[in-house]
Amino acid sequence: MPTAFCSSPRFALHQTGPHHPERPDRIRAIARAMRQAKLIDSSDPFPDFSIDLGTMETARRKLIELPEPTPADERWLLAVHPREHIEHVRRVCAMGGGVLDQGDTPVGPESFQVAMTAVGALISCCDAVASGKAARAFAAVRPPGHHAEPGQAMGFCLFANISIAARYLQQAHGIGKVAIVDFDVHHGNGTQAVFEEDPSVLFISLHQDPRTLYPGSGFARETGIGKGKGFTLNLPMNPGVGDAQYISTFHEKVLPALDAFKPEFLLISAGFDGHRDDPLAQINLSEAGFGQMTELLGQAANAHCGGKIVSALEGGYNLRALGRSVVRHLSALDTMD
Repeated sequence: MPTAFCSSPRFALHQTGPHHPERPDRIRAIARAMRQAKLIDSSDPFPDFSIDLGTMETARRKLIELPEPTPADERWLLAVHPREHIEHVRRVCAMGGGVLDQGDTPVGPESFQVAMTAVGALISCCDAVASGKAARAFAAVRPPGHHAEPGQAMGFCLFANISIAARYLQQAHGIGKVAIVDFDVHHGNGTQAVFEEDPSVLFISLHQDPRTLYPGSGFARETGIGKGKGFTLNLPMNPGVGDAQYISTFHEKVLPALDAFKPEFLLISAGFDGHRDDPLAQINLSEAGFGQMTELLGQAANAHCGGKIVSALEGGYNLRALGRSVVRHLSALDTMD
């Protein structure tokens, strides 16, 4: 069964200002790379965008393109965020935009609706996989979500996209145990904050050592709180490591944790800013490394939850590396049968 894909040109309407790394061109680069790899057939939504992606292998088959996503119902955001947070983001955007935290999370007038649509795209992916329409799905969305805490936008993130998807699966589809694997180069502090007391969600984060990189959390000693103790697994990686160290950590830590937990559904916070060409960190992953990690997660999903995976875009700020890495990720998802 082919992998499903959900995105929208509207994600380019979230304006972050000149020179901000989390910029509209990220979505444009992904769309261009997917078309070049023949993963999708749809007409080019960004005909004026130009980027040299180099030569890429052609995908073995095309993805299922899900319908244009719509803004999520606010009740699903309320499963994670207090209403005060949602209203604060709405109000700042309605006033023409501003900055939601200490300077790195700007928003414009369209940003609230775009962020709601990002959540809607994940919900569409969850519905497609949970209903059996697709075995796996990827949501190419922005703004990202794994830094957003219940009451605080931060780190380019407005709403906790992947956390909301987990709660949606549990509440709308009756899924019991959900695993979230986050290989973004930055620790998923927002996801951890949502689930650190919850034994029904296993959160695994591989990220650059928090002593050397934003947001400064995600030490190995952070393993959960109360009933959630043992259901958070932080795997800090030293600056400079690459594919071999990540793949070894998957075999030694990630896969055994998934085997012990036996999830009913697997979510991926797919950040590609660990690429060796990314400007915001010092990890040396390659496109092939992202493909290998995805293949291993696919094997775990096949073993425990019928292959059910929904993956969501998080970081990745070198446009060429981002586009090529997303293609590798999607190709690996689509070869899991």
